[in-house]
Amino acid sequence: MANRISGRARIENEAEKLTEPIALKHGVRIYDVEYVKEGPEYYLNIYIDKDGGVSILDCEAVSRELSDKLDEADLISDAYTLVVSSPGLGRTLTKDRHLQNSLGEKVEGKLFKADPDIGGKEFEGVLTAWDAGTITVSIETVPNSAGRKKKSKEGQNGPENSSRSVVIPRKDIAVLRLYLDI
Repeated sequence: MANRISGRARIENEAEKLTEPIALKHGVRIYDVEYVKEGPEYYLNIYIDKDGGVSILDCEAVSRELSDKLDEADLISDAYTLVVSSPGLGRTLTKDRHLQNSLGEKVEGKLFKADPDIGGKEFEGVLTAWDAGTITVSIETVPNSAGRKKKSKEGQNGPENSSRSVVIPRKDIAVLRLYLDI
């Protein structure tokens, strides 16, 4: 299993190195690179981004040029599909650079197991800090005896909303993404 993991990481790192100059040339930056197996199929997912968002033309330009570079490098021995796309609005935060760029943003996450400080497995709040082993999220708490979220205005409906900082070990986080308000 360790060889498969290190092999996957090697492919992702090498693919990112091949993609970097292509992304720069086309005015985009690499958000993430994943080499994954879904069912019997392998996918090399390259997520690109730029201020204002990427277009299908950005994805197409990077994909065409990168496909040739990947063929030349003969990086992946298995048959695979190359996918170049935007990371999307509710993008996952997996790398240090994602966390750094998301400081002050609202995030949502799911833990591998329930945490009493959070009150369950799922949380949402503002990302206020991070380091190699933890993230800190400011979680809004709303006083309400029924346990439901309720908006309140000063002087009405009792005490104001408050927030508390929760430090979460990164190893306990199954998924962390930007909050998507739909």
